[in-house]
Amino acid sequence: MIRAVQAQPPFRTEIDAAGHPLVADEGPQLGGANAGPGPFELVVSGLAACTLITLRMYAQRKDWAGFSVAAQLRHRTEAGRRLIDRQVQVKGVPDAAGLERLRDIVERTPVTLALKPGFEITTTVTEAATTA
Repeated sequence: MIRAVQAQPPFRTEIDAAGHPLVADEGPQLGGANAGPGPFELVVSGLAACTLITLRMYAQRKDWAGFSVAAQLRHRTEAGRRLIDRQVQVKGVPDAAGLERLRDIVERTPVTLALKPGFEITTTVTEAATTA
């Protein structure tokens, strides 16, 4: 269950997300104090978490040793459209077929599917460079 209470300054919102405290706020340009992420940053954070968790679960089921995943996401509005740019970097994928499978899976994570009706989500999945 999520519980939220409006706090001070005017837009600070204190959230209890299943026993985990969070703070949301708006930035100064909208009259907030920037005490926490804004509402869309929280939404995109949920997409990031779902993306990484889903890909990690798949890699574990496949017993991919040394698998790791990271992502960068950005929300923006352009010509009235809400856009999310998602860049996913993976390491430890055994072959090209595995990488293609991850590209397919990332488009069908539960939060991706929930957000697609209201957002255009552009995703790239690449192998992270390994350093010697």
